[in-house]
Amino acid sequence: MNTIECIKSRRSVREFTEQKVSHTILNQIIEAASFSPSWKNTQISRYVVIEDENLKEKVMEHANDHNRKIIAGTKTLVVVTFIKNRCGFERDGSFTTKRKNEWQMFDVGIASQTFCLAAHELNVSSVILGIFDHEEIAKVLELPEDREVGALIAIGYEKEHPNAPKRKSVEELVEYK
Repeated sequence: MNTIECIKSRRSVREFTEQKVSHTILNQIIEAASFSPSWKNTQISRYVVIEDENLKEKVMEHANDHNRKIIAGTKTLVVVTFIKNRCGFERDGSFTTKRKNEWQMFDVGIASQTFCLAAHELNVSSVILGIFDHEEIAKVLELPEDREVGALIAIGYEKEHPNAPKRKSVEELVEYK
């Protein structure tokens, strides 16, 4: 599949089969995601793969009801974390951009999308989840002080392939000047 096909055919899947994603495939996905662009090549994204049901349940407690249902239905939950206070900064600690450290979430988003596209290429489905208490999940995972939770990605093998939602036309999206 080429890149455009991969982008256009990927769906956010919320219901998965009981089949686990192998560590070999997970490592391939994470390796591909490691090639995501990042602020001054800081490569801040890190991945915590949760397969333990008890730990997954503890994480679920800090997500909203809709996301809890999705997390409960997957065998594998990936917590995308990042190293704080690198993006947007110069080596002397000053900010390079007026956005200051907001840039780190941009990098997490790029890495998360690359992760999901790589997964799709390998016939693994995913959905990025964003409504959760990142501070409480960081405590549950015992993340070091310099790390923060950026996104949750439920992954697995889809029960059924969802239809594509209607997309806006290019004319609605672009403005040439």
